[in-house]
Amino acid sequence: MPKRLSVIICTHNPRPDYMRRVLAALQGQTLAKEHWELLIIDNGSNEPLAGAWDLSWHPQTRCIREEELGLTPARLRGIAESAGDVVVFVDDDNVLDPNYLAEASRISMDWPRLGAWGGSIEAEYESAPDPWFHQYEQMIAIRPLKRDLWSNSYLWWDSHPCGAGLCVRRRVGLVYVEALQQSQARRSLDRKRDELSGSGDLDLAFCSIDTGLGVGRFTILKVLHLIPKFRCRIEYMEKLAEGTAESLVYLNSLREATRQPEPGRLTLLQRLRRWHIERQLNPEDVRMRHAKSRGMERAWKTLKESAAQRTLSTSTN
Repeated sequence: MPKRLSVIICTHNPRPDYMRRVLAALQGQTLAKEHWELLIIDNGSNEPLAGAWDLSWHPQTRCIREEELGLTPARLRGIAESAGDVVVFVDDDNVLDPNYLAEASRISMDWPRLGAWGGSIEAEYESAPDPWFHQYEQMIAIRPLKRDLWSNSYLWWDSHPCGAGLCVRRRVGLVYVEALQQSQARRSLDRKRDELSGSGDLDLAFCSIDTGLGVGRFTILKVLHLIPKFRCRIEYMEKLAEGTAESLVYLNSLREATRQPEPGRLTLLQRLRRWHIERQLNPEDVRMRHAKSRGMERAWKTLKESAAQRTLSTSTN
């Protein structure tokens, strides 16, 4: 008997042509519709999304309005409203392979020791990106997969699923919800309005490892990620690199296994080496390196200030 799934689309002002393709791919799923529900979380879109599309093809569909902006509040609302044994997060630019839900259900039964899993993510670009861009594709969740990977390690990046098509067991999702209720800082790990921070999907997947389960990625699960041309521009990627680097420092600080010491100040020799390396790079690579450094430095400054504030509060009490 297939596991019941809850497919959750968290969206804010979705691009209409992309959203139509996302929904068409869901309509074409081979898994019988009685085995899954579809929840669209309208995260404060300028125009309410209820009634925007004909969803009569699915008998178990709801469009739910979440006014608190941000991917994390939208995900939390989706988990709270869902009823499935497994939650499948689909972004508003993710086109699932027709057998995605059927295979996700099968994996949930065949791999009981996994709490979160995803698949192979290919890109469809609105316009071909410049050559410098391709080495940064993983930053926008382009992650083709050649073989199945799984682990219970926080540190093996290749086995960690990302948000596009992320499948999570309900009990892992509930652990994530409880963790965020106890830590307001963790709610800032994901995107909000124009901010391009991230890592909330990794935090959610890591909750699987927290509970003694594993994570994995499977070649049979295929996602086509639709990439608009603005996301390939250096201005966007630079902002994304800065936000991602900042959020990863915060994410790594949450668990002993991933916690890292603050990097020390660069010596004169190290600065000279960095200057020499950057002289040989193209301008886009230099901008990406500097953006990453800015994000990390800001995160470490925030963590130090928070630690100092906690120390002061403890001493005064």
